Amino acid sequence: MKVAIKDMPVNDRPIERLINNGVENISDEELLAIILKTGTKEVSAKTLANILLNNIGGIKNLKDITLNKLKQIKGIGVVKASTIIACVELSKRINKKIDTIYNVKITSPDIIYNYFKDKFEGKKQEYFYAVYLDSDKKIIQEKLHFIGTINHSLIHPREIYKYAYLCSASAIILVHNHPSGNITPSKEDISTTNNLNEIGNLFGIKIIDHVIVGNDGYFSFVENGII
Repeated sequence: MKVAIKDMPVNDRPIERLINNGVENISDEELLAIILKTGTKEVSAKTLANILLNNIGGIKNLKDITLNKLKQIKGIGVVKASTIIACVELSKRINKKIDTIYNVKITSPDIIYNYFKDKFEGKKQEYFYAVYLDSDKKIIQEKLHFIGTINHSLIHPREIYKYAYLCSASAIILVHNHPSGNITPSKEDISTTNNLNEIGNLFGIKIIDHVIVGNDGYFSFVENGII
């Protein structure tokens, strides 16, 4: 039989337990029930939260959840799914070490790594960015140019350098992730970098580094003497 949250003893309700016991002392199920607010005709918000957690394999898997995946769970409509996605994204933004890199002066690849590792978290494909810098090595703009396994024939120099001219960049740092976590550059990574570097030398807008971001570290082409 369905027991609605409003029919539970007051001290057993998720919000009351949060108020009385502290947010750190309530369960994942209760936290999620508070976010869901209501259940369905068949189950309470707390039961629905439990169904959701069992369906995705635990609270930690929420960080990789998609809107469509949530909507496939019975009782989770577009509003509830959107609310959960918004909460997850808010949590990610709160936990970012660096909120923005605009106007930040690049003195070390660490700065690039600490910013982009949050952007790449949970990504299953490679994301290829160009970071544009002014003459003082301060970041003007970042631009996502490609998603997928890197191949220099698919990364168009004209797009990368078009944006360089549009924002009056003096230099570029290339950044991409390795979803496997292995930060060793592939042959394609190296050939793509060399190709873009040669073009950059002709245009007078040099590639000053290429940073590969993994799960627990990075590979800098400059630090390893490749550029």
